[in-house]
Amino acid sequence: MTDLTGPADDVRALLYVRPSMQQEDLGGLIRANGWQVDTASDISHASRLLDDNQYRVGLVHIDGFNKQLIDAEELFAEREGVAWVALAHSESLKQGNLCRIIHENFVDYFTLPIASGMTQLFSTLGHAYGMACLRQTGQAEPSFDDYEMVGASEHMRSLFVSIRKVAAVDAPVLISGESGTGKELIARAVHERSRNKNGPFVAVNCGALPENLINSELFGHEKGAFTGAAQRKIGWIEAAHGGSLFLDEIGDLPLDMQVNLLRFLQEGTIERVGGTQSISVKTRVVAATHIDLARAVEEGNFREDLFYRLNVLNLHSPPLRDRGEDIELLAKFYFNRFQVDAGRQVNGFTRKALEAIHGHGWPGNVREMINRVRRALVMCDGRMITPMDLGLVDSTDNGLVITLEQAREQAEAQTIRYALARNNRNISRTSRELGVSRVTLYRLLSKHGLASDSES
Repeated sequence: MTDLTGPADDVRALLYVRPSMQQEDLGGLIRANGWQVDTASDISHASRLLDDNQYRVGLVHIDGFNKQLIDAEELFAEREGVAWVALAHSESLKQGNLCRIIHENFVDYFTLPIASGMTQLFSTLGHAYGMACLRQTGQAEPSFDDYEMVGASEHMRSLFVSIRKVAAVDAPVLISGESGTGKELIARAVHERSRNKNGPFVAVNCGALPENLINSELFGHEKGAFTGAAQRKIGWIEAAHGGSLFLDEIGDLPLDMQVNLLRFLQEGTIERVGGTQSISVKTRVVAATHIDLARAVEEGNFREDLFYRLNVLNLHSPPLRDRGEDIELLAKFYFNRFQVDAGRQVNGFTRKALEAIHGHGWPGNVREMINRVRRALVMCDGRMITPMDLGLVDSTDNGLVITLEQAREQAEAQTIRYALARNNRNISRTSRELGVSRVTLYRLLSKHGLASDSES
């Protein structure tokens, strides 16, 4: 997990190098926002600190092109694990030699004065921290399961703190949040910080299990337990012994199967299908859902006793639209991660592309962000990614004049489309969220040509 504002206790997050008597209070401002900071008065002091500590980010205040900066080039080159960020006045950036040094040694820069945008500075630092973490993984082609949790917003800082607290105990955890927000990443983060971190992490999508095989998949079966059971099978729960069991989309587990899971949570034992032996299993159970389980209990779709067994500790994965500055940070993070997909040099996002990114509602959350950025890198024809490459061309930006009625129609269609995405295209849940009947929703789907996108 990449926690941009609360790194592991044994890692110094940031080294701030500044000329003497300048920007005295910046270190304090950065600390106040959750970073661990050491301040060096010059490059020589910075070198000594780097010998004694591990840093992810180096922030360097640059007065201009001078001997001290020339001497610092060797330091930048030697410390490949540190992502360097430059602080410079706009006048200094007109010097060709200075621009060369920044281009060759720094992952990003921020234009002084600081008062012009503290939020942008923390976004820049967060981007650098993410790049440093990428360098340390050493994985050129990571799998989707290995995605980092990246964020510097207030929502994510609060989540990182909660994860550490929850990981310290062994009680069950329930993670709530919309689809695509990274609930499995949260579960993995809890596991990696728990006493069971050296044990297995077993992830099971309850909604993807065939109903007639759920018992066998979760609890295992003995040879000959049913037709086709040619040999004994260890279930997912037993496979998670000594580690953590992640039950994703727990709300999709059928009622008659929920009682078996409840029995395991109460007694800590299972019986394989077709078996008579009680088997003790010790595992940390972490469940996740994108639906309101409390409402599901009220509607009779989820057992109340199981809900309270699972909801001992709870975490919430915030939707991307609520994460403010993280939106651009994530776009740049995944741009850098998947830049190799372009097969050529792509330098970043155009200003209009960044505006489109901030203006989009992100109904698919981080998963949608990943898909759009990867697709844009492949489809981009120029050196910069445009809104068209991202598939985020606004209808009001194409030069066409639309009537007020047409604007209402577009807004209605977009609202329905986003609600469908949040509810995995489930008609019942979508109609409840929108406050309309199923019949009305079907009519609206047909009206806007969205009927083929939905499920009952």
